[in-house]
Amino acid sequence: MAGRLEGKVALVSGAARGQGRSHAVRLAQEGADVIAFDACRQLDTVPYGLATAEDLAETVKAVEDLDRRIVARTADVRDTAAVRAVVEEGVREFGRLDVVCANAGIVSFADNAWSLTDEQWDEMIAVNLTGVWKTVKAAVPAMIEAGGGGCIVLTSSTAGVKGMAGIGHYVSAKHGVVGLMRTLSVELAPHNIRVNTVHPTGVNTPMVINDYTAQFTATESGQSNMQNLLPVELVEPVDISNAIVWLASDEARYVTGVSLLVDAGFLQR
Repeated sequence: MAGRLEGKVALVSGAARGQGRSHAVRLAQEGADVIAFDACRQLDTVPYGLATAEDLAETVKAVEDLDRRIVARTADVRDTAAVRAVVEEGVREFGRLDVVCANAGIVSFADNAWSLTDEQWDEMIAVNLTGVWKTVKAAVPAMIEAGGGGCIVLTSSTAGVKGMAGIGHYVSAKHGVVGLMRTLSVELAPHNIRVNTVHPTGVNTPMVINDYTAQFTATESGQSNMQNLLPVELVEPVDISNAIVWLASDEARYVTGVSLLVDAGFLQR
């Protein structure tokens, strides 16, 4: 049987590992070819290890093992020209662009919002909000030109729906992503391009499973930010990927402007 995204081309940011790799693989499993990028370097305000070029190479292998094509490059979501170059190369290779997963993101922590450093605030907003906008900015012209509609999914968070102590910069960025999604859903509707956000609870990825994040989640604030209603501590990356596949498929052809929770009931507590 043909996959739900057979013949489609999908762009995934932050694709070297974690949710991004999972999204690339699931989209490929459903028949999509993939344009993928990741910064593959350490950032100044992120104390845990970020993805590497070797990680991105593993994503490439995972997609190619599914007999799908992939263009994967190193690019920082904060770099407009670099992101545009990746998109343009992928569209030249595959001839179109139908799906965008603006997934790249970071996290860091502070005692409270007023003790964040300027550098923490600026880098968080630059990656988790401005980087999402720059990804969409690079992708939308090709989607419109293809003329077949499409789907954009922006990765927000449960922190994009409620306030959480210790991560004021992250919460602000993820709320901002929702505002961007709502605006884009209105602006792109005439082109039959749907725009939605996904809002995961804690996910079993290197961003969460590391010594630095563990120190925060052991605090009272951290524990309150990670308490799901269903009996699961963390969801898996594929749980978010499955939601994205559904949003990108014809099964969700009239779903736009929606904030889709994949939160194991977190927000019901």
